[in-house]
Amino acid sequence: MNKQLVEIVVNNDINLTAQFEDNVTTKELISRMPFTIKMDNLYSREMCHRYGRGSLPIDNAKNRNYKVGDISYWPPMGSLVILYEQNGEVFEQQPIGHIDSDVSFFSKLGSVDVTFKLKN
Repeated sequence: MNKQLVEIVVNNDINLTAQFEDNVTTKELISRMPFTIKMDNLYSREMCHRYGRGSLPIDNAKNRNYKVGDISYWPPMGSLVILYEQNGEVFEQQPIGHIDSDVSFFSKLGSVDVTFKLKN
């Protein structure tokens, strides 16, 4: 599988496109698409949905930094996150993908419904 384009729709209103990596975590997420999850605004830097520890398979989780627009899986809490603000933190994560467009609007939101689906 090469990088897969995924459409992300926030509150049935804002459309984003992400490029997903090729790994076991993304394959599992793609197999569930389309799906909608509630994501909460946490730490003034990320939108987060907690599936729970061990909910998704991992094959390349390690401590690393991130870029604004990255989508990652944080194994300790089983959290799927969209990172919209940089604070320089390095944390254990499995890369999922990246959104190239501006994601700073997340800073103004609380909890949102986010739909993930394959882009045609």
